[in-house]
Amino acid sequence: MTIGEAARASGVSAKMIRYYEETGLLAPAGRTAAGYRLYTEADLHALRFVRRARDLGFTMEDIRALLALWHDRARASAQVRRLALDHVADLRRRIDALDGMARTLEDLAAHCGGDARPDCPILDDLASGPHGRPGATPRQGERDPGASPSRRGTR
Repeated sequence: MTIGEAARASGVSAKMIRYYEETGLLAPAGRTAAGYRLYTEADLHALRFVRRARDLGFTMEDIRALLALWHDRARASAQVRRLALDHVADLRRRIDALDGMARTLEDLAAHCGGDARPDCPILDDLASGPHGRPGATPRQGERDPGASPSRRGTR
């Protein structure tokens, strides 16, 4: 089947299929004499595997490892389990970070009058930088273990 047909059948866009081939995540598809890519049922199965792994939030590096394990019939399932549990731990860390962000914004919004006055604790907090350090550069998930408790991350 053509790349368009493979894209429809797998749920992976043609652009992503080409990207996966270019990065070596998937083997290059066979070609017709005219240079068109041709995909087999095995290719579709691999594309669906990658799509499902992406849907579960695995990184490209993890998907590469999972594909290698999938193709290795002598694999130990413990390796696959370890990858999955490491990913769960990473997801939990990200959930905690997002939860902290949501709590902070809820707290800031609760302290905002939301009226015609120009005073706005939300803007004041954003202007103060992370943890009240003016001019500090924030990084995603950054936490300052030495900072005193503040509204950030609490209710």
